[in-house]
Amino acid sequence: MKYLVTGAAGFIGSHLCTRLAARGDEVWGLDDLSKGKLENIEHLLPNTNFHFVPGAITGEEVRELVAKSDIIYHLAAVVGVKHYVEDPAKVIEVNVCQTLRLLELAWQLGKKVIFTSTSEIYGKNSEVPFHEDANRVYGPSSADRWCYAVSKSAAEHLCFHYARRGLPLVILRYFNVYGPGADTSAYGGVATRFINQALNNEPLTVHGDGSQTRCFTYVDDIVGGTLEAGSRQEAEGKIFNLGHRRETSILELAQLILAVSGIKGEIVFQPYEEFYGPYYEDIPRRVPDLSAAEEILGYRPKVSLEEGLEKTIKWYRDKAIRK
Repeated sequence: MKYLVTGAAGFIGSHLCTRLAARGDEVWGLDDLSKGKLENIEHLLPNTNFHFVPGAITGEEVRELVAKSDIIYHLAAVVGVKHYVEDPAKVIEVNVCQTLRLLELAWQLGKKVIFTSTSEIYGKNSEVPFHEDANRVYGPSSADRWCYAVSKSAAEHLCFHYARRGLPLVILRYFNVYGPGADTSAYGGVATRFINQALNNEPLTVHGDGSQTRCFTYVDDIVGGTLEAGSRQEAEGKIFNLGHRRETSILELAQLILAVSGIKGEIVFQPYEEFYGPYYEDIPRRVPDLSAAEEILGYRPKVSLEEGLEKTIKWYRDKAIRK
């Protein structure tokens, strides 16, 4: 099989490319490196069946890449809460406009698309666990925090538009993915941000009071579900949550990272507005209903939070030693 992976140098994209290349498929990885990192895919560059293409979906080479691929995994996006609070225009341009171009090309050339969306789609909906048909509840447009959810919602509408025109397509909504290679900066996910702070003997900074909950999912489980979505014809035209059922508060996550790492660190609390600015709203709970993914994709996350954190912490410790 031949695959095009957009956002190939990103956290999840690089893991997906690694899995595809390891099983012998031919992979073209597209990334403009504005958010992705070349170091995430350096181990793949000697492979004759992996081809890195630097550039954006707006580039002229994309039509040729789509034409020679059997399936497109579209992961390229502006992600990270701080990114989309700071630059909503960029979020919409990449997540909506570039997705529109890719879908149009895929439809013209008859190629299957796996579109990766997000649990942010559900917004402030308080009826958990979230089923794929649940209502989307957002705050005011003056709060830039919602631009990412709105951009992914718009992209999903585009996906269904092309699906109705005959494009084979699957939508995946990821829930709080963590693991080796994730961004550890202030723009990254909370799990690896905490790990980075712990390993650098810095206080773990919890925003708000830490009572907000998430379902953290190890990247290997997410990649497994993503591959199943691409291989099962019965998944076409549907949306699937991919995540974990275990609900963990942010404060519990910080405490667990200190326990797993063996570091006697400090936990401090910071008001949201100090970090994100005055126009931020947090979500108190985010829990997926996984029944559709279980039934149609055979998806069952295998890695516990403790095991996943242990693997991730070890990876970052080893990386620091290698440096």
